[in-house]
Amino acid sequence: MTIGNSVSGSDKDVTVVHLMRHGEVENPDGVLYGRLPGYHLSELGRKMADRVAEHLAPRDITYVCASPLERAQETATPIAKAQGLDLDTDARLIEAENVFQGKTFGVGDGALQRPGNWKHLVNPFRPSWGEPYVDQVVRMMGALDAAKDQARGHEAVLVSHQLPVWIVRSYVERRRLWHDPRKRQCTLASLTSFTYLGDKIVSVGYSEPAIDLVPAHLRAGAQPQKGGGQGKAFGA
Repeated sequence: MTIGNSVSGSDKDVTVVHLMRHGEVENPDGVLYGRLPGYHLSELGRKMADRVAEHLAPRDITYVCASPLERAQETATPIAKAQGLDLDTDARLIEAENVFQGKTFGVGDGALQRPGNWKHLVNPFRPSWGEPYVDQVVRMMGALDAAKDQARGHEAVLVSHQLPVWIVRSYVERRRLWHDPRKRQCTLASLTSFTYLGDKIVSVGYSEPAIDLVPAHLRAGAQPQKGGGQGKAFGA
């Protein structure tokens, strides 16, 4: 999507910041892991990370950074290694805060069956179950702008999480922030790429370099499976 093309004559440098969602996580119990420590990439998730590293190897990448959570760090590591760069960490890239963290959402046996949790579902526009969408925009835009400054005139890769990636993209593309989670275009190991002309974002692109490794039910737009995470409204 093209955002605009009006910049001053002194702002002709082009910078691309690729915002990547981490690869598949080892999570046999179907827990909404949120910001919990100890959730690492699965074997398939590591293959996804390696695939994206290969895809990005020819690009002019001068800065690689990730959320502090293990799954993001492990996704970013082969990318940084392929580029011969140190991996930086930015806490602003972390997963959205969520009151349902550590719980499961299987049909008929999950947290939503417990009346005590219903109070967290009263306002999907904020949302009431976790970090406000506006707060996610503020921190993610800060991380994007910092990466743009680090890689000015080149390219950067930031590894984050599905909900923050989708929310900041929605903000940049001037869509409402509340949304149907089943329609997020943010598949595992996907790249949402922001092109800056000077300090202004002028276009947003989306690609899925590892799509052949992503199970069909986990692809963008897929319907949620029992105990699965792709269709949840609470982040992944």
